[in-house]
This record gives sequence, structure tokens and C-alpha cells, in this order.
Amino acid sequence: MELRIDRQALVPVVQQIVDGLIDWIMQSGAPPATRLPSVRQIARGNLLSQSSVAEACERLVAQGVLASRQGAGFMVAASPKTLNRSAACKAGCGVSCAAVSGLKLGSGGLPESWRESDDLSYAIRQVARTDMASLFGYSSALGLPALREQIVKRLKILSIEAHESQLVTTAGASHALDLIVRTLLRAGDCVVVETPGYAPLFNLLRLHGVHMIEVRRTPIGPDIGALETLLREFQPSAMFINSHHHNPTGTSLTPAVAQQLLQLCRLHQVRLIEDDVYADLHSGNGTRLAALDEQVIYVGSFSKTLSSSLRVGFILADTELIARLAQVKMISCLGASGFNEAVLASLIASGAYRKLVQRQCQRLNTDRTAALQALEDADWEVFGKPTGGLFIWARSSMTDHARLRRYAQHSDVLLSSPGAFSPSGETSEWHRINVAYACDPRARQFFRSTCADRPRVF
Repeated sequence: MELRIDRQALVPVVQQIVDGLIDWIMQSGAPPATRLPSVRQIARGNLLSQSSVAEACERLVAQGVLASRQGAGFMVAASPKTLNRSAACKAGCGVSCAAVSGLKLGSGGLPESWRESDDLSYAIRQVARTDMASLFGYSSALGLPALREQIVKRLKILSIEAHESQLVTTAGASHALDLIVRTLLRAGDCVVVETPGYAPLFNLLRLHGVHMIEVRRTPIGPDIGALETLLREFQPSAMFINSHHHNPTGTSLTPAVAQQLLQLCRLHQVRLIEDDVYADLHSGNGTRLAALDEQVIYVGSFSKTLSSSLRVGFILADTELIARLAQVKMISCLGASGFNEAVLASLIASGAYRKLVQRQCQRLNTDRTAALQALEDADWEVFGKPTGGLFIWARSSMTDHARLRRYAQHSDVLLSSPGAFSPSGETSEWHRINVAYACDPRARQFFRSTCADRPRVF
């Protein structure tokens, strides 16, 4: 029984053993009452400690995946089909039980099994013991000064010069975008958005009655020629863009496209809103628009990397606009969570957050390479080859999309809605593949099934 334990990964070894045992049961199709190898055999075969293997097995007993009998060791208690739908979720392999069951291959975040709780739990306890004001009170209008100071330091790593007075904290990136739309736009205004693009942004703009003009995203950024035509024709007031690890294509702006984009927006007096929520998952060098032009409004977030529940984001802009955004923030929600901001500030200051994202990037890089290879083996076309972030944008060589979705359903894989990433709801044959889910056995089975269906040439 090979469990594929990665001792360099951010996931604790015991959790990896849990995931590995579930994968083994699912891949082997072991029915209930199948006896597992002894704890000693599993440990010896995978160079693990017996205590770690025993703890993993006990967790699976508590979750109903395994059963234990004195003197008989551990045996399978759940069928592989049941595991597909529920046990994998209980074990933390990233499947959400809150909605429809299945592996959410197009998910927008990291699986729960990738989350680390030790440093977060310690910081929460530390703030609860030492900072009563953050525990019970609102944060200030601009946000916790200690956190804004840490954000300024992190932005400098991205070559973005900022001052604390140019920052306002938010309850995640969605809140940041909402504040920007409320403050700068009115019903009937016109803005440019990328297609494919970020579906929640489209919904937010519709909610406020803002008209969207679509510009096609290419592997190196927005189509500059088409954008120039749109700016001349419609004279929009703003443009929203993912600079790096674009959602959903995973692509990043090249320096040349970034310069052309800035020149066009200056010429046509268009406000640029740069959504860079995947900044901490970036590998290598990159060009941020906010580093090239101080008039760019920059949005960041820590929810994608740290915790979806501990929602903290921020906006960087000129001080006059920040003052207006802070005023809208206080009117609409009386401020963000001072407790969340204090916990995050503690994690950044201690170096724990930096180490966390380093481990996440290492694991994503490994899984991305494997996912790209699996897609290539299955004859899927990849839209650009991402170097960081969560997503790969790909399409199968199968022309029968209904059959493709049936194959996905048969493998217990959930694909994103065909029109989810288009402002106009236009259906697409391209699919968002989340790297962190693409190495799951169900995803591998799905990719192989699409390859097996390919007509053979003799």
C-alpha cells in the first residue's frame, strides 16, 4: 500500500496518511469488511512511524470510514461510492458537504485539507488573551494600524510603494470590490471587464446597475487591440482586471501588455482596478500595475491563503479616495473585524504567514506540474501555461460536451457551469481546473475517461 507521503508538503503527515488511505480504498474499490494491512506493515512500507499510522486510522474510525476490532486491526467500513460522496469530505480532502456532493474540480479556493490550523489557533488564543479591544470592539475606519503597517511591508516586496494612509482594510476582496463600486460608480455607468472573468464581480456590477463591456482575455492579458476600440467607442469610467493568476484562466500580464494597458487607460481617463487576490501564490517575478502607476486602485486579500472564514482584505489607492472608501465602509458596515485583523497582523509579524504561503506555493507547483501532465496525456488543450496560482483553463478534445459532463458525473467530479465566467452568460467549452483538486483520483479517472473515448487512428 503506497500512500505517497510528501514530507515537504504543508499538510501534516497524519492528514496525508488519512487522505492516502481514502485514496487507496477508492482506487482499489475495496468493499466493506476488507481488512487493511497491519499498522506495522503500512508504517514500514511507507517509512512512517506506527503512531502516525495508528492515529490516522483512528480518525477514519471516528469518521465511519474504517472500523476496528480488537485483535483484528482495521477494516473498511464504507463502500467506495459512499466515500466519493461523504467520507472524503469528512476527512478533509476538499469536497464541500454544504452543497452538492462530488469533487469540485472547478473550485475557487484551496481544499480544507490544505489548511493549517496550528499557527492560526495560536494567534487567535494570543489575541484573545492580550487584546481585549480587538476581541470586543470594531476596528478603526481605515483598519488596524499594526496590520496596515505589515501590508505596506508586504507590498514593497511586490515593488509597490505605499503609505499606511493609502490603505483601508476590508472584510475580504469581495467587500473591497463592493466598496469601490459603491463609491465610484452609479447605475448606468459603463465599465470594462474581462471575459472569461470573475463571476461574483459580474453579479456585483449587475446589482448596482452598472453596464459591462467585455474584452477578451488572452494568455498574456486583455486583448489590447480590442480594448482600444472599446475605450474609444464606449468611453467607460473604469476597468477591472486580474493582473496575476487570472480567475479563471490562471494567466498573468506580461510587462509589455501592462505598459500598453496603462497607456490606453491614461489616454482615455479610465480608472484601473487591479484585483490581485492570488499575489501570495505567485512564483517568480511579475509586473503589478500598481507598481507602475500610483493611480491604479489595488485590491488584495488573505482569505484565499489563510482562511475563508477569517476574512481580511485591503484596498490601496490615493489618500483622497481612501478617505471616501473608509466613509462608505463605516456607513455600510461600521467597520471590519478588529479581531480578524489583529490575528492576521500577529501571523504576519511572527513570520508564520510567510512560511505558510511558501509551503502552499511549493505544493501547488508540484501539483500544477502533475495536473498539466495529466491534461496533456488526456489530450486536453491548455489556455496558456500558468506558473503560479490555483487555476488552469483547459478544454477536452471531446466535441460532445453532454457526454463529457456524463463522464464527469460518473467519476464523481463536478465541473463549473458552462456560462459561469462570461458576463453575458455565453456558454464555453473551456473549464476552470483547480490545481489543488486535479490530482485527486476522481479527477485522474475523469481525465483518463475522456482520453479513452478519443477515436483511434489506425
